[in-house]
Amino acid sequence: MWRVTLASRPPCAIWRSACAIIASRTKIQSGAAAGAPAGLSLLDASGYVVARRKATVSAKITDKVMTVLIEEGRHVKAGDVVATLDDTNVRAAYNQAVAQQRYAQVSLAQVQVQLANAERTYKRDQGLVADAYISQFDLDTARTAFENLKAQLATAQQNIKVADEGVAVAQRNLDDTIVRAPFDGVITTKDAQPGEIVSPISAGGGFTRTGIGTIVDMDSLEVEVDVNESFINRVHPDQPASVRLNAYTDWDIPAYVIAVIPTADRSKATVKVRVGFKVKDPRILPEMGARVSFLSEAPAQAEGQPPAPRPGVLVPAEAVQASGDAGVVFVLRGDNTVERRAVKLGAKGNDGVAVLSGLSAGERVAASNLDQLADGAKVKVVP
Repeated sequence: MWRVTLASRPPCAIWRSACAIIASRTKIQSGAAAGAPAGLSLLDASGYVVARRKATVSAKITDKVMTVLIEEGRHVKAGDVVATLDDTNVRAAYNQAVAQQRYAQVSLAQVQVQLANAERTYKRDQGLVADAYISQFDLDTARTAFENLKAQLATAQQNIKVADEGVAVAQRNLDDTIVRAPFDGVITTKDAQPGEIVSPISAGGGFTRTGIGTIVDMDSLEVEVDVNESFINRVHPDQPASVRLNAYTDWDIPAYVIAVIPTADRSKATVKVRVGFKVKDPRILPEMGARVSFLSEAPAQAEGQPPAPRPGVLVPAEAVQASGDAGVVFVLRGDNTVERRAVKLGAKGNDGVAVLSGLSAGERVAASNLDQLADGAKVKVVP
């Protein structure tokens, strides 16, 4: 590293106090393949952490809340009881359905006994009429009674099925008074209290709640960002990315592009991109602000071959006055003056900016206080 100080100004220029400028030698790179170095940022975008699996848990029926068994931050498993509702009326209807089922079963047993007796009478009368002990009229009467009881048996059997279905419906209604978690997750909001009325069809006004609480599946967290449609060609599915949360600015989280939503927002001229996390961490929370860097990929290479060289040279980010894909650097010349030079910029990474053209490996550039330099300014390099 070198220290560069302003040595002199033209006579007509307003004199300013000398300022220290750090200069660094650009990293030597070889090769001329086009493209950005692997792992450097091709594009940055801001967004928010969202959950793909999130549910406001509510009851299927309108009823009064009896107990609420959740609190914010509590982890729940699928099937865990979240709340219970008043089941007084529903349980009474269930008991009535069970009583009707038992009555149908008793009626069926009664018909079965009568049918068995009528069958024996009919068979006995068939033998008696052959020996002329009874008339044909008596035989016909016995047969009619037997056939009538057979029909009653079929009716009783159908009544059993109807009663069974009635009990099943009553049981489902009774089960609906117990609200359970639909999947594993964390409670983020608790919306109802005991004594309140909840309803799945309520608009949330007055004293009627629409839900018990909200559950978020923390394993489904991802980042949604809006990318300017002019740069969406730099993003594609499965592309590597890096996420920095606004709450943890020094933490680079490995990520990847899940999908590019195939539609644009005409009002903002942006395209929504879903970015997934490669690692899970309890510090990642829904609705956190995040900044996503879409990274370049290493080019494919044959097995046993050395890695492909990176194009261009790498300079510190503070050494470039950037404006889109172009920029300006101040190069130190042999006569201790600086030359203002336009350069073409590539990808930006944590270790610097790639300069694709306009700068050669080994040249020295000023890396601070660029606003105080001008083309041809005299400087002094101090170790």
